[in-house]
Amino acid sequence: MRFLPLTDADRADMLKAVGAKSVDDLFCDVPAAARQSGPLPLPRGLGEMEVERRLSVMAGRNLAASDVPCFLGAGAYRHHVPAAIDQLLTRGEFLTAYTPYQPEVSQGTLQYLFEFQTQVAMITGMEVANASLYDGATACAEAALMSARVTKRAKVLMSGNVHPHYREVTATQAKFTHLEVEALAPDPFGLEDLIGRLDGETACVIVQLPGFFGHLKDYSALAKACQEQGALLVVAVTEPVALGAVKPPGEMGADIVVGDGASLGVGLNFGGPGLGLVAVKEKYVRQMPGRLIGETADADGKRGWVLTLSTREQHIRREKATSNICTNSGLCALAFSMHMTFLGEAGFTKLAKLNHARAVQLAERLAQVKGVKILPSAFFNEFAVQLSKPAVQVVEALASKRILGGVPVSRLYPSWPEMENLMLIAVTETVSDEDMNALIEGLSEVLS
Repeated sequence: MRFLPLTDADRADMLKAVGAKSVDDLFCDVPAAARQSGPLPLPRGLGEMEVERRLSVMAGRNLAASDVPCFLGAGAYRHHVPAAIDQLLTRGEFLTAYTPYQPEVSQGTLQYLFEFQTQVAMITGMEVANASLYDGATACAEAALMSARVTKRAKVLMSGNVHPHYREVTATQAKFTHLEVEALAPDPFGLEDLIGRLDGETACVIVQLPGFFGHLKDYSALAKACQEQGALLVVAVTEPVALGAVKPPGEMGADIVVGDGASLGVGLNFGGPGLGLVAVKEKYVRQMPGRLIGETADADGKRGWVLTLSTREQHIRREKATSNICTNSGLCALAFSMHMTFLGEAGFTKLAKLNHARAVQLAERLAQVKGVKILPSAFFNEFAVQLSKPAVQVVEALASKRILGGVPVSRLYPSWPEMENLMLIAVTETVSDEDMNALIEGLSEVLS
């Protein structure tokens, strides 16, 4: 009775009230073949100390990014997260990670989301940003749907330099809508021609900056070509720190910018959570998914904040909603905003320059290693390398030496044999000279 407050008499009363003879009757609509016939194959209960001991042994099998030289990237980047962020996030005012359903009651929540929107708009070079989405991949899918609403077209052209997760989620979303997604083949050498594929039926072109394989490109010409064809340009950004060094997508002429902001304030956390970013030109704001926080004044003339736009099906009529999956990652947005605030504009730019400088330093050294070829000529803090051996084998061999050497591209493109020898290497401010030395020495041994 300690953990099960209902007695047999309580259950009997409830069954009688709903007209069922037994608990099993409540599941009569579930086919017998789909029911569990016996107890789940789980171990018997253990005491707290025994559970802690077992979990500690399991956790010890992990090779944590913070414990060894780490060069992992591919959409999830390790940056130093100030300790103050986690401490501030534990304050009682921030324990609710959700946008409140009576928003004006929570002025603090609205204020930090307003600041978050301002920061995202500034770094992307766009006119307006929303109060975040789940993650970058779903934000990309939302941008495709938004483009179709704006242009009244159904064709989406997606670059081969867009992250595979973004491609897959967008394709899944399109499968159950009227969208037609043309995703080009992976483009590790940066040779694709997107302008030549544009036509009067294209709703949008989706590209990534920096590209999945590390390429840095100026999409100004593509933006102009899209405008001439009546299509929108969507730019995805998986590494927001890059926006401190490269030309912002808004200045290139992007109509929509999406991405994931988790590398700032949130961290790796063994794979999540993410933080979806969406910024658009102001003329498209009423087609933007999610929520928009605005600044106003109360009856006494004091500054305050309101939920200006909420295009979510839970708040308005479903047929009028722009999206029904656009819940925002409020606590992650707060962590992002804190990190950006701690950095400041000068610090953000300095961090980006440091990331780029460290990546160039490693790339120059790797180019001297036999069996390694650097693919992109211009990159930010991540680049693809072509190895003389399968990348999976190389990564496993490096892991045995306690080095997280990179991400084999074949893990994300398993059906593309030509990706077998490609590996992504990311370098952030957390990579030391000793880490670089370890990778160079390890690769030299493994590839020899």
